[in-house]
Amino acid sequence: MKNTLNKSQIERFSRQLILKNIGPKGQKKILSSKVLIVGVGGLGCPAAESLVRAGIGTIGLIDNDNVNLSNIHRQNLFSSKDVKKLKVNVAAKRLKEINPVTKVKTYKSRLNDKNIENILKNYELIIDGSDNFKTKFLINDYCMKFKKRLITGAISKFDGHIFTFDFRDKKTASLRNFYQEKEISDDFLNCEFEGVIGTTASIIGAAQANEALKMIMQIGKNLKNQILIIDLLNLNFRKVKFKKT
Repeated sequence: MKNTLNKSQIERFSRQLILKNIGPKGQKKILSSKVLIVGVGGLGCPAAESLVRAGIGTIGLIDNDNVNLSNIHRQNLFSSKDVKKLKVNVAAKRLKEINPVTKVKTYKSRLNDKNIENILKNYELIIDGSDNFKTKFLINDYCMKFKKRLITGAISKFDGHIFTFDFRDKKTASLRNFYQEKEISDDFLNCEFEGVIGTTASIIGAAQANEALKMIMQIGKNLKNQILIIDLLNLNFRKVKFKKT
């Protein structure tokens, strides 16, 4: 990364550069960062868009699904003309249109215990936008093992949850410390059966991106050993603490 920002970068990011918590120093951290987004859906789309607009250096997208018509109302990187196309391909093209400088890497597969190590090793921070607990725990466990930073989100109806984990810190609790049951239903994460309003996805996904940017720049406070629970129907926001056991 160059020591100074060029003219195009200064103009593109001018409105965030003037923030005293960011400035050129913070922007250079954003430009040199590498973030992986797991799931290019309701959470992954707004998270990816927000990060690319902010100037993230490299973004990875992993998903093996095609765009369905039912996705359009909440997955803001897609339009009706994209139905039946592979999500990562459509998202990558759209993100490059937004910011041609960002490197976009795509993985046209489902994250599993066979490929996760090889993929995660290339990124410093992971955003989990997956829709099932098996994948969430898999990501959680590997991020713990390799001391990665992880931001996990979940949505249903008008509700959203956000966790932030920095596993470089040995005192950081994990997702398993919050969900201690042996078997957990995916009903909360299943938009097909539970339903979800598109604004919930946009707000939680954008909040995940915001948490990622703060962690990259090392500014503000994060949700260490807490979950942020958002009820958008009644506009209630609350934090619940939990501990590493």
